Amino acid sequence: MEIKRKSEFYFIFKRLFDFISSILFFAVFSPLFILILLINCFCTKGHPFYVDMRVGKNGKILKLIKFRSMYIDAETCPEKYFGKEEYEMWKKERKVENDPRITKFGAFLRKSSLDELPQIFNIIMGSMSIVGPRPLVQTELKINYNEEQQKVFMNAKPGLISNWGVNGRNNITYDTGERQRLELEYYSKRSLWYDFKLIIKAVFVVLSRKGAR
Repeated sequence: MEIKRKSEFYFIFKRLFDFISSILFFAVFSPLFILILLINCFCTKGHPFYVDMRVGKNGKILKLIKFRSMYIDAETCPEKYFGKEEYEMWKKERKVENDPRITKFGAFLRKSSLDELPQIFNIIMGSMSIVGPRPLVQTELKINYNEEQQKVFMNAKPGLISNWGVNGRNNITYDTGERQRLELEYYSKRSLWYDFKLIIKAVFVVLSRKGAR
């Protein structure tokens, strides 16, 4: 798998863009952030945020921050909510149709992609980028990518916006190999212009709610 070599300027500019645009974004949308926070405190009857351990650049573990969209014990006791086939699918894809663990407000957050909003803090802190492959849990990475692909995958910071995310999202699964292909394709195409195109495309995908669950 070819990794497109990039100049130091690309990484410096990308980091500056990530930091400045994230600060501005949070400043503008902080009222929405607070509103979701308050509603989520009531709907989940627990902590409004969910922190998940994901694989970051060079294999470093990052704490991914999201608005909680599931019941408190959704991750610790998934078998409580799933049938046997659903549970096996969840272990592989980390997604299932009509997930019974999702709260009603959580379903709205996911459909609108607002559950991802707190990842702006991951970007500000530098553990994520606006554009990059979506961060995966360790088991998900090991099951669906071979060793060479894993090394490629960990060659960039995970992103809020990904090649897979704007080209089908949950409509594209690991089983066909298409999700892996799309995520790995980013490394051979990445550039400031390509990142910008993915950002613009992501806006239309979010507004259309295409592939959201």
